[in-house]
Amino acid sequence: MGPKQVQLAVVLVLLLGCGLLVPFPVEPTLSTELLFAAEVETRLDDESTSKLTGQLVLRISHDDGEWLTSNLSRVQSLLQLEQEAIDGSNPDTSWDVEGIRFGRIESPFSSWSDAFASRNRSLTNATRWADVLQPTLENGWCGNSSTDEENVALQATMLLLPDGSNYGVACPDFSGASATQPPQATEVIWLVWFESDYPNPDWNLLNDWAQKISDSTEFEVSAVGLNMMFAKSRNIAEEDMANVLFPAFVVLALILAVGLRDIRGAAATLGGAALVIGAELGLLSAFGYTFSIIDMIAFPIILGVAVDGAFWYCKSSRDRDEVRKMLFVAMVTTIAAISLALLSPVRAQRSLSFVMIIGIALSWVFTRYVLEDFYLKRRSIINATIESEIIQPHHKLAWSWPIALILLTAVAVIAPPGVNVLDVHQFLPEGDPSIVEMEDLQSKYILASSTIAWVLVDADGDSPEDLLQIVVLQEQISLHPSVVSVDTGLIRFPMIIGIPSYDNENSGETIDSVFASSDGSILIADSRLQRDGVTTGVAIGVLIDGSDAEAALIFSEDVEGLLEENDLSGIAGGDLPTGAALAHAFEESRITQILAAGVGIFLVSYFVLRSPRRAARIAIGTIAIGIAVDGIASLMDGRDNSTAPAVLLGMGFTADYLSHASSEHPPTRRDNSARWWAAATSCSVFVMLAMATFPPTHSTGKLLSISILLSVILATCLSLNHLSSLRSESEE
Repeated sequence: MGPKQVQLAVVLVLLLGCGLLVPFPVEPTLSTELLFAAEVETRLDDESTSKLTGQLVLRISHDDGEWLTSNLSRVQSLLQLEQEAIDGSNPDTSWDVEGIRFGRIESPFSSWSDAFASRNRSLTNATRWADVLQPTLENGWCGNSSTDEENVALQATMLLLPDGSNYGVACPDFSGASATQPPQATEVIWLVWFESDYPNPDWNLLNDWAQKISDSTEFEVSAVGLNMMFAKSRNIAEEDMANVLFPAFVVLALILAVGLRDIRGAAATLGGAALVIGAELGLLSAFGYTFSIIDMIAFPIILGVAVDGAFWYCKSSRDRDEVRKMLFVAMVTTIAAISLALLSPVRAQRSLSFVMIIGIALSWVFTRYVLEDFYLKRRSIINATIESEIIQPHHKLAWSWPIALILLTAVAVIAPPGVNVLDVHQFLPEGDPSIVEMEDLQSKYILASSTIAWVLVDADGDSPEDLLQIVVLQEQISLHPSVVSVDTGLIRFPMIIGIPSYDNENSGETIDSVFASSDGSILIADSRLQRDGVTTGVAIGVLIDGSDAEAALIFSEDVEGLLEENDLSGIAGGDLPTGAALAHAFEESRITQILAAGVGIFLVSYFVLRSPRRAARIAIGTIAIGIAVDGIASLMDGRDNSTAPAVLLGMGFTADYLSHASSEHPPTRRDNSARWWAAATSCSVFVMLAMATFPPTHSTGKLLSISILLSVILATCLSLNHLSSLRSESEE
């Protein structure tokens, strides 16, 4: 195949990829499932009997801000609203989103209604509270003789009413409570799950429904909680991308036009970059790849990287073969550095690095096989001799290289250790109203201030022995200090959802039989894990303190010890324990990862260049930049989810610039010009990213801007070090 045919083939493939965006549009999302790659979450997704989507929270109060739960008519109105939301019988309150339906709603009122019904009392038909509270239940719903429905109602009251509420009949053992009174609170929360015909639905739709209810009823309803914060962060990220990409294109076009002094060359370069980005989006989307909103950060980065070749072809003093080799080395070393993120346990980091690798490779292919001849034809004529362009050697300049390495190492030495735990707060700007609202929610509700840790225990659904073993395990877990519990002073209620209460005297009970006669809990309808309809285990949900990551990690480790002591197989995890474990793993491996990236760059460089000296210089420089940028991240905002990819990508950029500067070609003013103009174009895009509101985009933009600046300075120092060799040779 000739050069023209290759050019045509590359362009056609990229155009085809762009065209695939029409039938396969990209809809980026953000959720914990796209952040973590934890075994617990994977097993829950695959084996849980409940296939409902998400766990969303609605916060409800009355328009007048007065008592809600002790006003019977308001309670009955909310019971009716709950039913209308499920069946859509009232157009003023119905949920009208095609492909998404309310699958389950857990409210304190429906649980209370079931509890009263278990005593043959009807909450919906009552005209006053005395109709369901008389005759008096002396122990309320927290006595030894309570029905299963009353146990669930007690759990719902403690979790879905704010802290400090009078629990009334739910548990008269609490100070000030009485079995003759209903629970008293001015607001409550509902838990909502959806049935969706497609993955990753837009949770912001719940905000629209909440506003509809607020406008058409006497109640004030708002969507809050973790998933809504993720939805908010996705909106912020999407707005950032819309606000960043166009200005980045404009700034990049201006810098290219000024730097190349060629409007057509600038247009071709930007057009090629846009074609590459569109093709990658279309091709990956067509193959069913699920983009997270974090992956979108890759595309401005690819845009900034894709333009480097234009300056080396058009402005440097290197001939075509030298530029080809330089750009190839730059591409493979950059990919070698970023590839280490593919081994990360953080799914978001793996995904981001994967998208960047493909984009960088496609950019190189387009530059090499489509734009190369175009650039060379528009290149200014290089004199037969370049002696006038060579920077004159000076022995003092040789010291700039080791001094730069020492300064970069010093930054790493003074940087404090530690890594921020991966959570939703890293995806919202500081002071965002959603964070403020979440903090208020956490101050009032046990459910909001805690997080669910999961213990998955392998078991046979037909085995009475396995049932007894898991019940013993639950009792042991309930004694752990990390478990959230409600204490009346006489009775302690640990917040554990697993095997429901059952008749202990029936020795023939099994896991399957217990769940068959139970309505489950308010958090999970059925805790069994099943494959092909056969029970393979039980998922025990444990509420632990959501503000103590270290305690969550200790809890997870202690529970795994209990599993071993009880001769049970299983795993423990959850969002907070997993986030804490990932933070520890990152802290312990970050320097090793940087060194491994340096080794990988050395091997790739040596394989391509066949020069151990040049490969060593490139590797040493990339390691110095890596530890320095890692240290700078700690000094600025702290290391977090976006730090590792930014550090590795910065190392890739360094390898790119050092591969240019370490060649045996004498450094010239044209080469310096090409290097600094290439850095300016990339840096302009990264500075735009640093101006974004979405924290990962903002953090990545800052770190990459610093990486580019340090890389080009270090590369310039290395090129000046090369002058020392020239001077020595001339003296000989």
